[in-house]
Amino acid sequence: MQSLQQKASEYSGVDQNDAFAIDEINLFEKLGLQTFIDLSTNFYNRVYEDEEEWFRSIFANSKKDDAIQNQYEFFVQRMGGPPLYSQRRGHPALIARHRPFPVTLRAAERWLLHMQQALDSVTAIDADSKTKMMNFFRHTAFFLVAGDELKAQNQHVPCKHATKKNAPV
Repeated sequence: MQSLQQKASEYSGVDQNDAFAIDEINLFEKLGLQTFIDLSTNFYNRVYEDEEEWFRSIFANSKKDDAIQNQYEFFVQRMGGPPLYSQRRGHPALIARHRPFPVTLRAAERWLLHMQQALDSVTAIDADSKTKMMNFFRHTAFFLVAGDELKAQNQHVPCKHATKKNAPV
């Protein structure tokens, strides 16, 4: 049986080593908090203004400001910064937190379109960091798609996507 990580690599076309290359550098220290806030704000502005009603409807019950804060706090935590998300909301548990939403291949691709556009618009993020981040986002999006397949089975799956990398000693 294929693991969720393997399925994510298959669906996304991103090798696990490339997906987790974000762990080779502390992107939080390199980019700073404001960059993650800018990225998440830009991303969710695009999401909430999406021309496709089916996609906007996925986020209809979420307040945009809350979505922005949840996302940038998770990114900061996952990319080497303080555990902002966990301090406020507990363990990220990505699959469980996304369980109420239809995490389909189509939705993942639409999400990734907006994330790529948001990344491209934030000039404070260098090209190498953008590549590492997009590989992580792409793999994670398809990890959630694979996890969505487990909804009916109600299984708990460990998630490296949500694990904070070790802080430097």
